[in-house]
Amino acid sequence: MSGRRASGAMFGLAYGDSLGAPTEFLTMRQIHRRFGPDGPEGLDGDPALVTDDTQMAIAVGLGLLDALANPPFTPELVTPMWRRRFVDWLRSPDNDRAPGNTCLRACEGLEAHKPWVEATVTGSKGCGANMRVAPVGLAPGLTDETRAGASQLQAAMTHGHPTGLAASELTAFAVRWLADGTAPADLPGALRDRCLEQRAVYHERWLGTLWRRPGMPDPETFISRGWDECRDVLDRLVDAVARGDRATDPCEFTGAGWVAEEALATGLLCFLLFPDDPVRAIRRGAASSGDSDSIACLAGAFAGAHLGMDAWPAEWAGRIEYADELAKLGAAWD
Repeated sequence: MSGRRASGAMFGLAYGDSLGAPTEFLTMRQIHRRFGPDGPEGLDGDPALVTDDTQMAIAVGLGLLDALANPPFTPELVTPMWRRRFVDWLRSPDNDRAPGNTCLRACEGLEAHKPWVEATVTGSKGCGANMRVAPVGLAPGLTDETRAGASQLQAAMTHGHPTGLAASELTAFAVRWLADGTAPADLPGALRDRCLEQRAVYHERWLGTLWRRPGMPDPETFISRGWDECRDVLDRLVDAVARGDRATDPCEFTGAGWVAEEALATGLLCFLLFPDDPVRAIRRGAASSGDSDSIACLAGAFAGAHLGMDAWPAEWAGRIEYADELAKLGAAWD
């Protein structure tokens, strides 16, 4: 097994994002006509540009790095750090990559100094919740409870729907488990088990009164809805992996990925179809009819966490946009 798994995951998510960016709004027919049946072959341009997916993952990562440098790691410590990074992203001149409306709206509320529980978009479970969570999976030394709370909090600051929270936690744990050496084939079962174990667990210390926003009777009812939706899509994932169809649009099996639980499942599907070929995995994500950049971004994070930095083409590292930030985060956690 290769080393440098944190670098592998951070660069992998950016590579997938970059490969998927030009196909995000194309049909399968348009993708096949322009790129062939297997999608874009490699990075385009120098630098190869990424989207808001990578920008936001870096924001989460840098805020996390700041917080971990000032222990103990608590929600009170990290929340203002993430707020600052999200507002910096909102106002960045490079924030011109078709960012999601939920992220923009919530970050405007954060900029206006609203409590995040009021700034968040309550009903949104868009994939912006979990396309950026990989750093929380990569940071070493967190307890499971802290990793769960932090991954849900970073989602909840913009996406207040319980399924966005659960999908973000599962994404972070998938990255962590792969970096720790979990066999890819064991991942869907482990994630489904976590859905059942955590079904009634509401992390009040991290999420505060978020559960009250949609008029739920209690925190357990609120959060269980998210875990149930994730478990449903993981069941579809298990069926799709068993089928082993590497040629069909993966969105046909596990969804288009515009929402968090589908982005998780379809990104995982692309990785699990090619567990030892990371470039094929992200090309499969890019050659999809749905939210191709987010699907390929997640597939790249999973593949890099599993295989490490050396599994990616060596010449890509110098060409990807934000290489310095990606390298900083990877080196901190490798």
